[in-house]
Amino acid sequence: MLESYIRDRLKRKKILLMTHIVIGYPSLEASREMVRIMVAAGVDLMELQIPFSEPIADGPVILKANQQALSNGVTVGQCLDFGREMARRFPIPFLYMTYYNIPFTYGVSRFADHMKDAGLRGAIVPDLPPEEAADYLGAMVPRGLSPIFIFSPTSSATRMQTIARVADGFVYCVARKGVTGDQTEFSQRIDQYLGRCRTATPLPLAVGFGVSNQQDVAFLVGKADIAVIGTQAIKIIDGHGLAALGPFVGQLTA
Repeated sequence: MLESYIRDRLKRKKILLMTHIVIGYPSLEASREMVRIMVAAGVDLMELQIPFSEPIADGPVILKANQQALSNGVTVGQCLDFGREMARRFPIPFLYMTYYNIPFTYGVSRFADHMKDAGLRGAIVPDLPPEEAADYLGAMVPRGLSPIFIFSPTSSATRMQTIARVADGFVYCVARKGVTGDQTEFSQRIDQYLGRCRTATPLPLAVGFGVSNQQDVAFLVGKADIAVIGTQAIKIIDGHGLAALGPFVGQLTA
């Protein structure tokens, strides 16, 4: 159970780190090496993004990675094989992150069957609101998979309660309006927002969208349970190569 894993890790660490890769960027082999490096550097859990042509929650860096992966010819089937391989090779939880068109087209129950059989722990589907998620929840929950839903700073208390009723594992709290990758000011405003999130759900809280360095992670200690790094890791690879990834992640997990 994903929540139990997170609770157990938090007995030993003040905050956990979840990283994000786009499967097939810059190549499938490089993606394998990125996972290996991140796990060796102490990452606690990881999102594996199945690339999609219209990733509406993602900023230009992750959008480019999606487009390049698709241009490389990466298929959904290859991504599912990749998820199975990673879950069997490494001892941390892996989740798929994608947009609902992917599981819908693949077949929601078939997609959930794959996750269960492959050892994935759940999925983040940012464009699927709870009101439209009956089929998805009906496939995920009986298989013991965690559907990860999202709070945002504009979510009302009532909206948060609606989301909390169907969420499992943890709740992903976006740090600001907009898409991934833009700079986020970690300030009292976020502190107050995360206080509202804590009131709305007993589940662990993950914070992403703009977390980019050790100072951001340190700010979240005591306010959230998981810091999420996505765009910045891709920037590090694009700018300095895979050799720079381990030291970057290592300083965040220290």
